[in-house]
Amino acid sequence: MERRPGRLRPRALGVVAAAALLGAGLAAPAAQAATDGRLTDLVNPFIGTENEGNTYPGAAVPFGMVQFSPDTGHNTGYDHSDTHIRGFSTVHLSGVGCGLGGDLPVLPTTGDITSTDYAKYAAEFSHDDEQASPGSYRVGLKSGIEAELTATKRTGVQKYTFPATDKANVMINAGQSLHKTLHTKVEILDNRTVRTAITGSGFCQDTKPYTLYTITKFDRPFTTSGTWKGDTVTEGAKTSDADAERNGAFVRFDTSKDRTVEATTAISYVDAHGAALNLRTEGGRSYADVRDAAQAAWEDRLDDVKAQGGGDTLRRTFYSSLYRSFLAPNIGSDVDGRYTGWDQKIHRADGFTYYQNWSLWDTYRTQAQLLSLLAPRESRDMALSVIRIDRDSGWLPKWGYGTVETNIMTGDPVTPFLTNAYQQGLLKGHEEEAYKALKKNADGVPPADSAPVGREANKEYIADGFAPYIKGRAHVKPGDSDYDHGASATLEYALSDAMLGQMAKDLGHDADAARYTERAQNYRKIFDSSTGFFRARDASGAFTGPADPAQSEGFHEGTSWQYQWLVPQDLPGMVSLIGGKDAANQRLDSFFAYDQLVKDPAKTAREVWVNGPYDYYNADKYNPQNEPDLIAPYTYLSTGQPWKTTDVVHGALTLFTDTPTGMTGNDDLGTMSAWNVLSSIGIFPVQPGTDTWGLSTPVFERVDVSLDRRYYPTGKLTVRAPGTSDTVRYIQSAKVNGADYGKTYLTTDDLRGLRDLTFDVGGTPSTWGTGADAAPPALK
Repeated sequence: MERRPGRLRPRALGVVAAAALLGAGLAAPAAQAATDGRLTDLVNPFIGTENEGNTYPGAAVPFGMVQFSPDTGHNTGYDHSDTHIRGFSTVHLSGVGCGLGGDLPVLPTTGDITSTDYAKYAAEFSHDDEQASPGSYRVGLKSGIEAELTATKRTGVQKYTFPATDKANVMINAGQSLHKTLHTKVEILDNRTVRTAITGSGFCQDTKPYTLYTITKFDRPFTTSGTWKGDTVTEGAKTSDADAERNGAFVRFDTSKDRTVEATTAISYVDAHGAALNLRTEGGRSYADVRDAAQAAWEDRLDDVKAQGGGDTLRRTFYSSLYRSFLAPNIGSDVDGRYTGWDQKIHRADGFTYYQNWSLWDTYRTQAQLLSLLAPRESRDMALSVIRIDRDSGWLPKWGYGTVETNIMTGDPVTPFLTNAYQQGLLKGHEEEAYKALKKNADGVPPADSAPVGREANKEYIADGFAPYIKGRAHVKPGDSDYDHGASATLEYALSDAMLGQMAKDLGHDADAARYTERAQNYRKIFDSSTGFFRARDASGAFTGPADPAQSEGFHEGTSWQYQWLVPQDLPGMVSLIGGKDAANQRLDSFFAYDQLVKDPAKTAREVWVNGPYDYYNADKYNPQNEPDLIAPYTYLSTGQPWKTTDVVHGALTLFTDTPTGMTGNDDLGTMSAWNVLSSIGIFPVQPGTDTWGLSTPVFERVDVSLDRRYYPTGKLTVRAPGTSDTVRYIQSAKVNGADYGKTYLTTDDLRGLRDLTFDVGGTPSTWGTGADAAPPALK
């Protein structure tokens, strides 16, 4: 999900592009070079912290509830261009487009407390004295204080080294965050412990409120403490309640002899008891021990993918993307299994871990599939968590944050997310429960008194075959509306119908399968034969809006040029509408500026495809910075020219660098990072929501992927492409377990028996993958 233009402050792309093209010549506060073989040393958490990638550099463990990271004043947290840190807060999401998280910013200071506004008491810092690596972060503040952060699943551990002083403060700010704060409560429980409750709302707009509970325990007693409310600081006060105003506590230490202070903050979305239990279970260790454990957790996770070949920059960008792919979704249940459901009641997850934070419009295309390969146990729990949302609240999610629905983005992304889980074998024992929830979602609309919008335009879509574009229609519920983007919503509904039809067929629901499969052809209902492109229809059925397919009216964060390829369920049918393979290839070549691309891939990617972090409207070219056309490069697999898929994919991969500007737009909870990882390996989910994986040339000579034997009996997949490079990148032949293979796709069943996938590559295109049955088949 990328935020709408006008709400952020995009930086001049010319400067960014020029800097990015310098590549490794840019000095960035990255992790040290890999000198001892640790993959974590290849990860640079600062990638994407500039030019609206909206990533964060702070400490987290894989899928952890806590993301302990600095906030500099940018609306999503940290911006590498900023020079002051307002606090180190406990909750962040990687690459979101609107302010979210930033709860409980904590900052060490010295001297008297003269301000309670973190924008004013913010600490100056320099990137020259700042480091980050998976699981830890440190910075030297210009005040003379060193701050270090690390994390467990549900706690953040901070270590501060102060100058010698009797006024070493830690500011615990409950009333300011990256979202709208509605009410906060601060309690100083004893001379080592502070507790807070923070009720907030927001993500691109107001949402239903949610409450985060925190408890912070210091490793030694503080000498004095107090609270503040608004501008008033009250030394010695133990509690403070506030609505939408500044509110917090300070604690003070004498560091004349012992200059270090450590503290552990635990959080819970359930209650204060949950936060205390999380603290007792995961706290109690030193900063150094927690940091080492966090790094080991990341090393273990990254070690499942061992890439050989490629330069240092390529390896750093790859492993940094792999790292970001494991940052979300996030654990939502406490150590006792309790979680707050979307009905705002407390439930218990028995036999699985409950997860939250669902950027489904983004992640269903790439990250869900990557996690199904590399983290199937967690992916199973994530899918069960989504089903639990339906059980608890009565409806499946669209874009969920914490314990609430935000309704951001459009279409029906939860369907391909869950059908993917089904197709990957992650829903065993829960197939019918998942199907029942998906069928309700696909055939109905949430009631007016529920928060979700679901398939908002479903009544018209089912009756007429398309979601109407109704300009200026008032939003009934907060969030985005499918009626504002009727053309793209129609395509998304049809895609989801196709995927649900496959699941229905497998489960023996034959009548449903036929109905959904027929509805999957509804993409044809918005095809305007007079223009040869998709186009929005109004409530009467008439085509509406500009006839120019480079205009965005009726399409969400894109244009008809970009959305025309979002028919993965029936690309042969789409190609036929366009006029056949020759016409489709001409259109694809124009879309990707192919002639320019093959001459200078990096320049074409940066100067023709990309126009700015949020400039995804009114264009007739590929936009690798946003989700609608992430699958588009793989369309060539279906038009008989698979070598062009490699050309486009490798061109897009040049946009990922090991610098702060090295992201293609928002990361969107790992979506873009997962695209990089999968495309670099050469296996990509070309029909999201099914078990189909398209093939292209890897950028590494060899990648060894460790797989969970419970889901993939071979336990390992090796992908080879000896000699692959920028110039030697065209597949001449392929072998699967030593046998010749001419298709451009594999299925998940193929992967379960696959030990070795080898590509023979050369410097010119070949006829590989051009046979009559080589392309991914249409769903029927």
